[in-house]
Amino acid sequence: MSPVSVAPFRFAGGVALVTGAASGIGASLAHEMASRGMRLALVDRDGAGLARTAAAARLGGSARVSEHVVDLAATDLPGLAAAVLAAHGRIDLLVNNAGVALAGRLDQVSVSDVDRVLDVNLRAVVHLTMACLPTMPTGSHLVFVSSVFGLAAPPGQVAYATSKFAVRGFAESLRHELSAVGTGVTVVHPGGVRTAIARSARIGSTLAPHEHAAGLAALEAMLRLPPHRAARQIADAVGRRRGRLLVTPEARALDLLVRVAPERYWWVVERLAGRRLGLR
Repeated sequence: MSPVSVAPFRFAGGVALVTGAASGIGASLAHEMASRGMRLALVDRDGAGLARTAAAARLGGSARVSEHVVDLAATDLPGLAAAVLAAHGRIDLLVNNAGVALAGRLDQVSVSDVDRVLDVNLRAVVHLTMACLPTMPTGSHLVFVSSVFGLAAPPGQVAYATSKFAVRGFAESLRHELSAVGTGVTVVHPGGVRTAIARSARIGSTLAPHEHAAGLAALEAMLRLPPHRAARQIADAVGRRRGRLLVTPEARALDLLVRVAPERYWWVVERLAGRRLGLR
């Protein structure tokens, strides 16, 4: 089937389900969607952070906000979708934003650590989408937050990059499947956004403390874009039904480099920058 023409996304009066909403990009997206007239279903395992986001969203203009304190890796996701529908009656925008990171090479991390990353960053994304999508009305939209490491795969981020490349593939394939029915899909590749994902990453059991500290310092130095600016770009991309968004100049440059030098891009990065790129 040929793609159908899709009108710009209408925010006002709709319901947005946002995961990872207690901080960072997720919290800023909640505020942005509230300012555009959406009701909110906010999801995170951090109850205190989620309450702060919800309070700010209510002040920012959202008529109704529900809070869902859950661990996406250990939650009945069809049940979560049902709870959101019970609270709001509909889901117009699903933002799969929640994510966790893991520092360390493959030989420095455990199988359980890798499983945790894949459970949150990939399995929960797929399962929540499958639970929500059949209920979403015509004209709805899906957002998948991948990463700059869904474009390029650096050493020391094997689990994270695996999950974010997979999210990118899932989102792109789903966009092609849904183009004929008028449901929009945007995959987002942030790079260098000032969030806590690097600081809160799990650490491989055999990763030396000094090695982790050096890598973390390099990552933190690259995290410059305020989350609210990233959220505004994402919301604008949803409004225009863009299929792909590279949030920062670093993400755009790395995307181009991977295309030009698919086998040598990280060699170039290490020599140009002398350090790793930021996660978000």
